[in-house]
Amino acid sequence: MTSGITPAFDGTAGVDLAGRTAMVTGAGSGIGRACAAALAAAGARVHVVDIDARAAAAVAEQIGGAPHVVDLARGGLVEGLPADVDILVNNAGLQHVAPLTEFPPDRFELIQKVMVHAPFLLLRRTMPHMRERGWGRIVNISSVHGLRASAFKAGYVTAKHALEGLSKVAALEGAPHGITSNCVSPGYVRTPLVERQIAAQAAAHGIDAGQVVGEVMLSRSAVKRLIEPEEVAAVAVWLCGPHAGYLTGASIPLDGGWTAA
Repeated sequence: MTSGITPAFDGTAGVDLAGRTAMVTGAGSGIGRACAAALAAAGARVHVVDIDARAAAAVAEQIGGAPHVVDLARGGLVEGLPADVDILVNNAGLQHVAPLTEFPPDRFELIQKVMVHAPFLLLRRTMPHMRERGWGRIVNISSVHGLRASAFKAGYVTAKHALEGLSKVAALEGAPHGITSNCVSPGYVRTPLVERQIAAQAAAHGIDAGQVVGEVMLSRSAVKRLIEPEEVAAVAVWLCGPHAGYLTGASIPLDGGWTAA
């Protein structure tokens, strides 16, 4: 299953972010890494936030950004992150798959801390700067699971639905100050998190990885391939361009037609 993305694709779509400062959480790999790279390619200075020190440092070195090693589940540590940010990409996340009645409460709580509470704290921290500048872009990496539910993903589905609501509140409060807030809601993206899910489901069902992708993960998607992280990043950068200033409070379903059915 090829991506259809050309080698020269950088996701900037002609957007000029020179002079802007961005912060991307979970930027050490996957979607976050792609967003950090695309924002830097568009000219922004990027704060690379991740729990993995080595990954954060590697990405920051690659794009000329600044690494920050933070466990977002520990809310107090958010106060140590920069506040003078023009573009905030809330991307960090984690997954746990189990029946609701067997879902570990501590795991459910951890998912909410990282994927809802931390974005809330980051919005409180960065929006005052955006208001002062009269310009800001908030991009929340949601999921098709912020719009639809799947069984056995109580923690993730709950968090993504909450992130969608938080994004809309930020959109309403930010609008008078030139701040937009939107969600990008992809289906299954080719990330380490999804690769681990593929391996786990293949082992659980006794089938190969290709069958997991085609018959299980993509069963509700009209486009039968995984999304590449760079495709999500391209939409994130597009939302930061001057042409998207009237687009706020929205959720863009980058899901291959999943929610169209």
